[in-house]
Amino acid sequence: MGGRRVGLAISDPSRTLARPLSTLTVDGPDDAVARVAAEIARLAGEEDGLATIVVGAPARLDGTPSAQTATVDAFVDALRARTTLPIMREDERLTSREAESRLAVRERDWRKRKALIDAAAAAIILQDYLDRDTSG
Repeated sequence: MGGRRVGLAISDPSRTLARPLSTLTVDGPDDAVARVAAEIARLAGEEDGLATIVVGAPARLDGTPSAQTATVDAFVDALRARTTLPIMREDERLTSREAESRLAVRERDWRKRKALIDAAAAAIILQDYLDRDTSG
C-alpha cells in the first residue's frame, strides 16, 4: 500500500492465476482504507466473490521491518474492522522493480508503465501468495 496509489489484483476462481485489476489513487491512509473496503465490498458481491485478501508486506531487503511496515499494519487493522474476509500478508520486496521490468518488455513509454506498475506489482504479490499457498 503506497501513500498515493494502491494496486489491486485478483485471481481466477481456481486460485491459480493472478492478474492486475486496477490502481486506486488515494489521499492518505484513511482514504486508502475506505476506497479499498468499497472495492472489496463490490467484488465480494460478484458471482465468484472473494475468499481472501492479500496485502503486500513491506520489509527491507534483509527482511526486517521498513519505514512503511507500521503504515501497512495500521491499514490492515483498519481493513479488518470493515470486512470479515481473512487478510493475509505477503512479502512485497522488489515487486515494483519486477513489475517495472516485466512492463518494460511490452510498453516502451514510461508514463504508461507508471500508470500500470502498482496493479502489476499487486498481481506479482498475489501470485507469490497463491503459489506458496497451493504448494504447501
